[in-house]
Amino acid sequence: MSASAATVSLRVIAGRGEVCMSGTLRRGKSRAWLRASELAANTPSSRNRYVDFLRAASICVVIVGHWLIAAPFVEDGTLRFDNMLNQAPWTQWLTWAFQVMPLFFIVGGYSNGISWQSAKKANSSYNLWLAARLNRLIGPIVPLIILWALIAVAARYMEVDPGLIKSGSQLAMIPTWFLAVYIMVVVLTPVTHHAWHRFGMGSFWGLALGAAVIDFVGLSFDLPLLRWVNYGFVWLSVHQLGYLWHEGRILGWFQALRWAASGLLLLLILIYAASYPISMLTVPGEVVSNSRPPSLALLALGVLHFGVLLALEQPLRRWLQKPLPWTVAVLVNGTIMTLYLWHVTVMVLVVGLLNLLGAFGLGVIPDTPLWWATRPLWILLLGGILLGFVALFSRFEQTAKSGTAIAPPTWLMVIGAICVCLSLAAMTLHGIHIGALFLALAGAFLVLGKYQRLTETH
Repeated sequence: MSASAATVSLRVIAGRGEVCMSGTLRRGKSRAWLRASELAANTPSSRNRYVDFLRAASICVVIVGHWLIAAPFVEDGTLRFDNMLNQAPWTQWLTWAFQVMPLFFIVGGYSNGISWQSAKKANSSYNLWLAARLNRLIGPIVPLIILWALIAVAARYMEVDPGLIKSGSQLAMIPTWFLAVYIMVVVLTPVTHHAWHRFGMGSFWGLALGAAVIDFVGLSFDLPLLRWVNYGFVWLSVHQLGYLWHEGRILGWFQALRWAASGLLLLLILIYAASYPISMLTVPGEVVSNSRPPSLALLALGVLHFGVLLALEQPLRRWLQKPLPWTVAVLVNGTIMTLYLWHVTVMVLVVGLLNLLGAFGLGVIPDTPLWWATRPLWILLLGGILLGFVALFSRFEQTAKSGTAIAPPTWLMVIGAICVCLSLAAMTLHGIHIGALFLALAGAFLVLGKYQRLTETH
């Protein structure tokens, strides 16, 4: 297929996608916007809108980043999923902006700290608080893994190459690695929050030192398995920064920029003096990764982002007093888990469909001028279809408004959360398979089985 024909074909498919989704979007658009407008108008003055804005903006960055980093194309009749970090090494520098997972943990620390404090003041039990948190995180996962299980069964029946299903489901499950870690961070919130009030910044520095020691020993003595311990040290330390933010110990933009400068300096030292990779995302084929497992460099990036975003907090909080930007933030936050979990699946399914239709739009070689020129159209196509998936599946992250809150025992929810996390980690590494599927569903049942109502404070 010629480059020009590929472009025309992609436009045709985009138009078809918009037509297929238009009915669903028209039915849900006005209702969703009105609901978001009502919630925005009733926002308490005490709420830090900037936290919600960062969460919404970050999810958009993640989605666009994943749609750009994956470079599907057909060459000599074979569908290939290339990676732009390999195809165009200069894009590795862009990961300093697109790798926003540290920001999610910072925002999570801020929100979890407020929520846990409010629960304690209201004399609410830990298991009710945990059920509210886990319901929002685990509930939306269930339809995703069930769909991929059905796809795998159908593909086996149709004698599709098992390797393609494994690769496709593995790619689709990439977003769930974050949840596999974040769920356990939520479970540990009472412990980390107590440590913050007991040791203050010492709780951050202790975890950061642990991350540095693990990296030093693991890299110096070639112990790659040891470095996986940093899934705990790095992400828990970044989560502690959310507590710091909430307590308002960083005063003014100058002090915030000092944090940013410290993070940037450490990042440059690690890259140029300690030979850490430039990319903050995993580059296929590289021996050392900054994200799998997370490294001290990723922690430094988190500190850099933390400082920059706190320096911008006051002007952006004033801007978010305007109805339009705040309503958009509320709208995105209302379906944020659905957007996050399904955006890669949408891409995989669209690529598979285009390939079945004669590789329409997949003949453009990545990192060519034409490829970059068609990226806005590609993002619009995927975005339109993703909105249709949101209309179908966002109900799984919506919560009831009335009734009596009933939650399973704490120990049962913790076991369920561990099962879900182990299954998500397995599927992220190896794709969908029967053992991980049943483990995930069993864990979800333990967490959600008796839960009836959710009441969250932030």
